Amino acid sequence: MTKGFHGFSSSPASPVISRPDFNVVIDTSPFLSPESVTIPRDVTLSVTKFRKRFGFDVSIAFDVVFCEIRVLILHITYPSRTAMDSLNFTNETALKQVRDENYRLEEAVISNKIINKDEQKLAIQKRTGGWKYASILLVNQGLATLAFFGVGVNLVLFLTRVLGQDNASAANNVSKWTGTVYMCSLIGAFLSDSYWGRYLTCTIFQLIFVLGLSLLSISSGLFLVKPAGCGDGKITCMPTSSVGTAIFYLAIYLIAFGYGGHQPTIATFGSDQFDEANPKEKSSKAAFFCYFYFSLNAGSLFSNTILAYYEDSGRWTLGFLVSLGSAVLALVLFWSGTRRYRYVQAYGNPLPRIAQVFVAVARKWDVIVPANSDELYEVEGPESAIKGSRKIIHCNEFAFLDKAATITENDLAGRANPWRLCTVTQVEEAKCVLKMIPIWLCTIIYSVIFTQMASLFVEQGDVMNSNIGNFHLPAASMSAFDVCSVLICTGIYRQILVPLAGKLSGNPKGLTELQRMGIGLIIGMLAMVAAGVTEIERLRHVIPGEKVSTLSIFWQIPQYVLVGASEVFMYIGQLEFFNDQAPDGIKSFGSSLCMASMSLGNYTSSLLVNMIMKITGKGDKPGWIPEDLNTGHMDRFYFLIAVLTAFDFVFYLFCAKWYKAIVLEDSVKEVPMENKQEDVLSIV
Repeated sequence: MTKGFHGFSSSPASPVISRPDFNVVIDTSPFLSPESVTIPRDVTLSVTKFRKRFGFDVSIAFDVVFCEIRVLILHITYPSRTAMDSLNFTNETALKQVRDENYRLEEAVISNKIINKDEQKLAIQKRTGGWKYASILLVNQGLATLAFFGVGVNLVLFLTRVLGQDNASAANNVSKWTGTVYMCSLIGAFLSDSYWGRYLTCTIFQLIFVLGLSLLSISSGLFLVKPAGCGDGKITCMPTSSVGTAIFYLAIYLIAFGYGGHQPTIATFGSDQFDEANPKEKSSKAAFFCYFYFSLNAGSLFSNTILAYYEDSGRWTLGFLVSLGSAVLALVLFWSGTRRYRYVQAYGNPLPRIAQVFVAVARKWDVIVPANSDELYEVEGPESAIKGSRKIIHCNEFAFLDKAATITENDLAGRANPWRLCTVTQVEEAKCVLKMIPIWLCTIIYSVIFTQMASLFVEQGDVMNSNIGNFHLPAASMSAFDVCSVLICTGIYRQILVPLAGKLSGNPKGLTELQRMGIGLIIGMLAMVAAGVTEIERLRHVIPGEKVSTLSIFWQIPQYVLVGASEVFMYIGQLEFFNDQAPDGIKSFGSSLCMASMSLGNYTSSLLVNMIMKITGKGDKPGWIPEDLNTGHMDRFYFLIAVLTAFDFVFYLFCAKWYKAIVLEDSVKEVPMENKQEDVLSIV
């Protein structure tokens, strides 16, 4: 009898554990020591074959199971605590060895699972996303922009020459239409983040875009441009029919809806093709927004030159058909990468999440927030309560919102109610939106500057000397200097300014997004000053009785170039800033804020024009922006925008200094040693 079992008067019956599938029969007599509990040879051979076929994971799993069988046998054999206390030192040592081996195997399983998971992720990343498929989206953006600006670049002239509207009304209508384009970006971003996902959202809005361009081509060719070739500034078009006008407005607002909803979503979808956890891809993601705006302007270059020329010469329908073809090609190209894109799921409607925070704060207005942020409510584990979204580290801004995450006795008594108790991540998501709003509001005045290129700059150039020998240069084509400025300044910024500023500041991005946006405001203000100076000179070269000034249209080059340079700093900075600072659940919303600022900028421009005309056009005074620009003072309007931009810049400095960046937790954390035994059960 083995030493340590004197308490038994007789040997208990030997229980038998059997597994028919492996034909295992193990005698668990109490006379057996733990060392003698072995696996029969036939089972060992079967397991060895199974290991060779199915690999390391299965091998480890069997080892864990067999170790647990040994421990289980000990419990079955010695159920009495008295008997267990009488185990000799040899048996206790053997039990400890079994347990140690068990833990070692568990760690091996976890390590191997994590390695396999990372290997699978790397394998998927090699087949999907990256620059190869992000480039498809860049070309898609270029073609879609070509189609859009094929309509927008000369829209103000189409309204005046074909539909017979006056200058102020046409400028206002263009501003409202452009504002609608970018306001629709909020709709696209909402549907993308909440329900449809980015791929489906891009597809649906591009289809709407194509439909709008089709209707525009039909209305132009069949109803509006009559006789053929009219609207070139020489041949007057016949009065338009109500049916043709109705189809025209339906078409251009479908174009606004389609392009607006597609724009922010395609930008975010493109950034999804790069993994932030990979340092190399993270830097590529930052560069993507720069090339995104580059492709946007490359597409508009063709519209602002070739298409603008054909439309200005009266071939409106041809220009619209080219835009339609470009949009169709963009859609087909977008579909070509369907199987190799990287997809991010929709995170659900963010509006209820944000509303829950404010409702919870209202219900707990008298609650005192704990001094230690660790006492605020947050779910366990690496994932947040927002499915698929990373957790956000607590910040001290808008501290009153922390009441929503403060745990009270009522919260502990009943079931969790998100309208009374919100997680820290949910509260921080609401804070992020509130923190971005002041920065966003400061960009609206800049958008007022930008929208002048599609309205007043074109009307100004239309009454300047644009003849080069026998060739007439369309006024809208001057925006090509803006595009070229963007393309050149983008290259200078990426290749020269970023490395230089990076060495001086220590920031690998060169300048921060907020610094770039501030520089963009200053350059935009200078562009308005240049436009005002050009208008003063234009008025000085007006010959009485003549509509067109003798001043060359090339005097507009400085204002276009300055606007283009400001775009590189302002709009690329905005795209990076709002996309980077928006939480995971509202990424497309962040990108749409850039477009929404353009929208409100257009509406603000329209409001300013109406106010200025009412104030300056009283009585017999023509006002600053009359039908006959030679009798007005558009230069004063430009200087007014420059002054407003200067005030806006001062306010922006305070907002940028106050702003604190969002801090996200890592989505994957190392598993603590004490939790590995529990985790291995789910893995095996």
